[in-house]
Amino acid sequence: MINAIGRRKASIARVYLTKGEGNITVNGKEFRNYFPQTHVQQNITDPFATVGVENIYDLKVNVSGGGFKGQAEAVRMAIARALVKLNEDFRKPLKDRKFLRRDARVVERKKYGKPKARKSFQFSKR
Repeated sequence: MINAIGRRKASIARVYLTKGEGNITVNGKEFRNYFPQTHVQQNITDPFATVGVENIYDLKVNVSGGGFKGQAEAVRMAIARALVKLNEDFRKPLKDRKFLRRDARVVERKKYGKPKARKSFQFSKR
């Protein structure tokens, strides 16, 4: 069993990779039920397709925090890291697709005297 952690925005994903027949469970649910959008499901299976090891490994994923897109990208990063731990030759193709890069962009904090981070209230000259 190989485990890895992936992060994106406020999401943290822990992935446990074992030999199997390609079952992916996210928080106890089948990943297609947990992430119903097809483009988000694609995010999760991309690392396997990149290195050509679909339906060989089972995944158990615990993910928390953030929204569905941040969670999916955190899972993608964790899977990529687990695959690199499994075989160092997978590093180059995964790195070329930027699956191993931590996307550090997070929501800017709200400032006092403003309704959001940068938005201002309507200005009236008179």
